[in-house]
Amino acid sequence: MPVYLDHAATTPISAPALAALTSVIARSGNPSSLHGSGRRARATVEQARETIAKAAGAHPTEVIFTSGGTEADNLAVKGLFWSRRATDPARTRILVSSVEHAAVQDTVEWLEKHEGAEAVWLPVDAAGVLDLSALEKELADGGASSVALLSCMWANNEVGSVQPIAEVVALADTYGIPVHSDAVQAFGSVSVNFKDSGLAAMSISAHKIGGTVGVGALLLGRAVKLTPVLHGGGQERSVRSGTLDTAGIAAFAAAAADATTNLAAENERIAGLRDAVIAAVRDLVPEAVLRGVDPAENPAGRLPGNAHFTFPGCEGDSLLFLLDMAGIESSTGSACTAGVPRPSHVLLAMGLDEDTARGAQRFSLGHTSSQEDVDAFVAALLDAHARAKQAGMAGHKSSIETASTRAAG
Repeated sequence: MPVYLDHAATTPISAPALAALTSVIARSGNPSSLHGSGRRARATVEQARETIAKAAGAHPTEVIFTSGGTEADNLAVKGLFWSRRATDPARTRILVSSVEHAAVQDTVEWLEKHEGAEAVWLPVDAAGVLDLSALEKELADGGASSVALLSCMWANNEVGSVQPIAEVVALADTYGIPVHSDAVQAFGSVSVNFKDSGLAAMSISAHKIGGTVGVGALLLGRAVKLTPVLHGGGQERSVRSGTLDTAGIAAFAAAAADATTNLAAENERIAGLRDAVIAAVRDLVPEAVLRGVDPAENPAGRLPGNAHFTFPGCEGDSLLFLLDMAGIESSTGSACTAGVPRPSHVLLAMGLDEDTARGAQRFSLGHTSSQEDVDAFVAALLDAHARAKQAGMAGHKSSIETASTRAAG
């Protein structure tokens, strides 16, 4: 069996989630139907809604089921933008961190192109953490009245840095600006409480915490008005129409309860494995650079399962494939278009040049990770890195222009 170090992409289904899925999926019933099977399905959905709400620190009515994090992000950003602009046509600006997941970044760019939105890409520091002074200046300069919403992820999916959500919400709240946070990576990995956060909306996903792919939720404040993206049967407070995946939702709830019940102890265990990975990379490849917040300096500032490095003079894709051949599954955290290696917009926003960013490799651990996995990784790394570095960088260079780099230029 390969050693799986890509839990940030998706994590294996947990035992409680698998049990819930197999128990429910064999039964028929649309939760919107009024007969017995429908009522039984509805009861399963509502029980799951309560479980997820408890795990996320929300009220059950604030849980809007979606097909995953991407849909939840689209619903939040588009829905808040349209709703706020309908109330006041002057509200056309969207404040957004420059290291957002593509589900947020591409949504904002689509709104710019098709809906007359104006994106304001907020800078981050060298660790990928939002620059609060830049946000404060943006709001204090008199432009707050034209802001429709602010979107800032809870924790970055590539480098694992945790964002100062409490401070972001406090600044935005002064001006009455609703804040959305993509908490897909954070939920189930660190303590997340929707009510205490003051957020207007928050996105979470099942398959990142041990549930199934294709299920997620948008946590939406009860007083927050949102324009629907999907129209149909009026399910989910008439915010998100569509027949609900009862079995997937049941598995989501089981995974959420399992992930959050012993969160502190599991975080400590996984963080220990992550620290072992970091120590091994630094020992075997001293030139490699840890990206994101250093957990030795700020333990709470980084996701417990994330270790992200750049390897100078080494193409990330080459290292990925060589590790894969050795039975170690990791990720570059970057996109690849038409076979051309492309550096991550997150790393570029952090100030890295393209060649450095192209040497990225993300190792992410989760609930199935063990010391044996770390040992196998350590045994494979030195040879894989030597061969990848010998291959060098690709002969062609990409010239990338992203939303964040355009804003900085």
